[in-house]
Amino acid sequence: MEFRIADTFTDSLSRLTAQEQKAVKTTAFDLQLNPAAPGMKFHKIDRARDPNFWSVRVNADIRLIVHKSAASLLLVYVDHHDEAYKWAERRKIERHPTTGAMQLVEIRERIEEIASPRAQAEEPVAGPAPAPVKPKLFENLRKFELMAFGVPEEWIDDVRAADEDTLFDVITHLPQEAQEAILRLAVGERPEPPKVLPVEADPFTHPDAQRRFRVLTNVEELGRALDYPWEKWAVFLHPDQRALVERSFSGPARISGSAGTGKTIVALHRAVHLARQSPESRVLLTTYSTALANALRVRLSHLAGNEPAVAGRIIVEGIFDLARRLYTERFGTPSIAADDTIRAMLADAAQEEQPARFDTNFLLNEWTDVVDAWNLQSWEEYRDVARLGRKTRIGGRQREQLWDIFTGLRTALEARGLTTWPGVFARLTADLSDRGKRPFDFVVADEAQDLGVAPLRFLAALAGGRPDGLFLAGDLGQRIFQTPFSWKALGVDVRGRSHTLRINYRTSHQIRAQADRLLPLALADVDGLVESRRGTVSVFNGPPPVIKVVPNAELEMEAVAAWIGERLREGYQPHEIGVFVRADAQMERARKAVQIAKADYIELGEDAASAAGKVAISTMHQAKGLEFRGVAVMACDDGVLPLEERIEAVSDESDLEEVYNTERHLLYVACTRARDCLLITGVAPASEFLADLTVSTAEPAAGHGMASLRNAAGGAP
Repeated sequence: MEFRIADTFTDSLSRLTAQEQKAVKTTAFDLQLNPAAPGMKFHKIDRARDPNFWSVRVNADIRLIVHKSAASLLLVYVDHHDEAYKWAERRKIERHPTTGAMQLVEIRERIEEIASPRAQAEEPVAGPAPAPVKPKLFENLRKFELMAFGVPEEWIDDVRAADEDTLFDVITHLPQEAQEAILRLAVGERPEPPKVLPVEADPFTHPDAQRRFRVLTNVEELGRALDYPWEKWAVFLHPDQRALVERSFSGPARISGSAGTGKTIVALHRAVHLARQSPESRVLLTTYSTALANALRVRLSHLAGNEPAVAGRIIVEGIFDLARRLYTERFGTPSIAADDTIRAMLADAAQEEQPARFDTNFLLNEWTDVVDAWNLQSWEEYRDVARLGRKTRIGGRQREQLWDIFTGLRTALEARGLTTWPGVFARLTADLSDRGKRPFDFVVADEAQDLGVAPLRFLAALAGGRPDGLFLAGDLGQRIFQTPFSWKALGVDVRGRSHTLRINYRTSHQIRAQADRLLPLALADVDGLVESRRGTVSVFNGPPPVIKVVPNAELEMEAVAAWIGERLREGYQPHEIGVFVRADAQMERARKAVQIAKADYIELGEDAASAAGKVAISTMHQAKGLEFRGVAVMACDDGVLPLEERIEAVSDESDLEEVYNTERHLLYVACTRARDCLLITGVAPASEFLADLTVSTAEPAAGHGMASLRNAAGGAP
């Protein structure tokens, strides 16, 4: 007998208390080991429409709902006695007649309202004119067309009757594949129907069935599923994600997608898949920061912690930590020159060569973005470099003068035994070429949009051009550190191996739609590859984000405190709330807001770990990779966002554009950490970016209407 678990079971388990969860896990393990054991108490659910639904007693009040047949036992739901029975009575598990996928179908209860004779006899009372009837979104689609997308037969009429106001109310009752298809149809797309299984095939093997039902072959797999019920991605994977995880690529590959579409999840599963497929291999799972690497390490333990032979061969390390470790092993501990030191050395070198000819900010950016980033070692290399993104034009004679300055800087650095991070990566890259043997067989990099020239060149050298050697996940709309550059120029050519995820399960439609206003519908990289948000949809509804601009910081802190208090009264746990500000200078406002709300807080650092019972507060940069039910983004003031200090340091027209872009991306990152509830506040005069977030009457970003849905998904309103 096969032992399966449903995603509805992990959802329901996570809503129980810790003590109740412990009792449920014990019963679940006993069921897997021996469902026929004498202590197991199965009870038929008489009123259930599905004859295979049974309850299993956990304790005096908690009941497991299982779907039991001769071939399998499926854990479906768990709750207190009455609620568990009511849930089972309203559902059934059946094979979809068109697609062949096994589905958990909610039973449609139809209640006809019959007007009473008294009501019919009463004279009509004059009132406001009735609202115009809104068009039905899918009435032009026939029954067989909707069923081809996985819509259960008994919900066809409801789908065909849905309008822009009732769409989200209807789709919440549908299986996931039907939800996604209906949303895409609503915004004018024509999605591919799910694959159709032959009649004789096992309906649980359908890709869409595997996203909600999983066979668990041992107690370790069950333990992983039950220990982290919120982390459903560790057990259930979307078919589009699974296809990318398991696909073979002939060269470097990249996946993209807006915030919440599961890029990090795919990267994690990809690393585990590669380690499983090649039992002797070593896999590097990396990202641009230590904090994000720590978060990846925790998630990897959720995904493969019960497989030490697999997890032990996946090295999770931030790219700079990795570089420092490898450099130290080969050449000794590097002494990295601080930015202020380089600035001072540049000023001295410029004074010697051409006094007051070049602005120090310009020199620093030219060194950082061009000379050092690309490891230019000769005058000829600098003379011929394209200087991508640099709009200040310089002639041949000026380049010669600049090269003399940069040569002087290099001499000064060497004299003091200093190097730079690009210098560290460049030496490691050259060493890899000399040695031939590489420390890793496969490289998976998350948040790849924030990897610089030198780190990406190093990762490409680590991968060595092997098939499946380099897998990159990122989103240009979340680029907050690096200036754009050509990946292709480094040998990282992902043309034909670039894919976009479009289903957002993390962020409500309202939050995603409004946050997307900060970005264009499509962003192109230097190589011309376009990342489009067109067609991206969120599968659940929520309240519209709230934007508040107040006269002073004291009123802002009170407003945020009131919002936190309201969330806590609604049942949010403190650790399900995050508060973000632009920089350290605004952190005190976040601290005081939480204190006024009489809640505890934790300031997120390199470990990026929240703590039970505490509201998380941090800067926007530390928000990357995190998720909260509710988020407050504070201190969105003029001069804070974009940060005035960055604007004042600009010396090149392209640098100013870059500052505005990355500051806008920062706000986007902070807003999209929220799942259900978002508050954005600032002190007047507020950041100019808030004007982009403000709801327009022509195109509501937070309503239920199709103008909102189509605008958010990139269609015409």
